[in-house]
Amino acid sequence: MKKNIIFFFLLAAVLQVSAQKKEHNYSLDGYITNMQSVMFDSLKGNWTNDNLIHNRLNFNWFPNDDFSVNVGIRTRIFTGESLKYIPGYADFISGDKGFIDLNTNLISEKSVIINSQIDRAYLSFEKGNLSITAGRQRINWGRSFVWNPNDIFNSYSFFDFDYPEKPGSDALRIQYYTGATSSVDFVTSADSSLKISAAGMYRFNLASYDFQILGGMISERDYVIGGGWEGAIKNMSFRGEISYLHPKENFTDTSGLFILDVSSAYTFQNSLSLQFEFLYNQQPTTGGISSFEEYYYKPLSVKNLSFTEYNIFGSIAYPITPLLNLTLSGMYYPKISGYFIGPSFSYSLSNNADFSLVTQTFGGNLQNRLTGNSEFKSITFAFLRFKYNF
Repeated sequence: MKKNIIFFFLLAAVLQVSAQKKEHNYSLDGYITNMQSVMFDSLKGNWTNDNLIHNRLNFNWFPNDDFSVNVGIRTRIFTGESLKYIPGYADFISGDKGFIDLNTNLISEKSVIINSQIDRAYLSFEKGNLSITAGRQRINWGRSFVWNPNDIFNSYSFFDFDYPEKPGSDALRIQYYTGATSSVDFVTSADSSLKISAAGMYRFNLASYDFQILGGMISERDYVIGGGWEGAIKNMSFRGEISYLHPKENFTDTSGLFILDVSSAYTFQNSLSLQFEFLYNQQPTTGGISSFEEYYYKPLSVKNLSFTEYNIFGSIAYPITPLLNLTLSGMYYPKISGYFIGPSFSYSLSNNADFSLVTQTFGGNLQNRLTGNSEFKSITFAFLRFKYNF
C-alpha cells in the first residue's frame, strides 16, 4: 500500500508541475474498443459469451529537450459469463506483477468488472549518446514476432491481440550508444514479490547483421545468458534468439533450460506476405497443460513461452482491397499432435476506425491429470471488435 501512495504522490506532483507551465508541450491520444467474444469446445456445445469495452489513454509531456514523461492508462469493462463460471477471474484481471501495484478493480461484481491499470509511467532523460528511463516501461529486447526468448523482463502472449502495447516492467534502464549501430543497455527491475532482475545487453552490427548478447539474473532465481540476430538472406528477413536459464541454487547441476527461436518473413510485390517461425523450448519437469484455457489465461514468463518442446508457426497475410485485410496464421505442436488455427479479417471504416473479426482454435492430445490418460481436446475463441483511435 505504501508503494502505491508514493507512486500516486509523485504522479500528482508531475501533473501539477505540467499544469503550472505557461507553455504546454504535451500530447494525449488513445483508443476505445468494443469487443464481443464467444468461447466453445464444439458448435453443438455450450457457448460462453462475453463483452469487453477497452479504453486507453496515452499522455506524453516534454518539459524540455532532455526530459520527457509518459503515462499510459487502460480501463476495461468486463461483462458476460466468464465472470460467473471461471474461478478467480476477478483476481486474474487485477493481478499486477510489478513492484508497485497499479492495477485495481474499481467495481467487481458477478456480472460486471471495471478494471483500471497504469501500465506505463516513466521519466526519460536523453543527452547525447546517453538515455536513462525510470518507471514502468516496456523493455523490448525481442527480435522475433511470436516468441521472444530474449524478452526476459516482460514476456507477452501472441494471442492477446487486443493489447498491442504489451506489458511493462518497473525498472531502471540505462542505454549508451557507442556508435551508429552499437549500444550498451543495462536494466534492473523489481516485481511484486520484491525480487530483483538485472541484465545487460550489448548490440552491434557485423556483416550487415544486427547482433545482441545479453546476460544477467531473473527474479534472483535464474541466471540467464543469450543472444539474438537480425538480418536478411537476399530479400527474406532472417532473425532469431537464444537464451539459456539456469537456477541459481543448483548452479552445478543440469537443470537449466535452453530456448531457441528462428524466424523468417518475405513480402511479394503484390503485398502478399509470408512468415515462418520455429521455437524449441526445453520444458521443465512441471511443464505441460491439461487444458488450452489454462495456457490461454496463464501469466507468461520467458520460461513458459509455450507448453510443448517443439513449436512451428506460419502465417499468410494479404490486403484483398486497400481497406480489407486477411491474415491466416497457424501453429503445429508435434508432441501432442496439436494445432492452432487463427484466421482474421480487418476492415478500415475510416482513418480512425476499423472493424475486425478474429478466430482462434486450439486442438490436441492433452493429459488428463486425474486419470493420467491422454485425450483429444479442442476449444475455439471468436472475437468481433470495433476500434476507434483518437
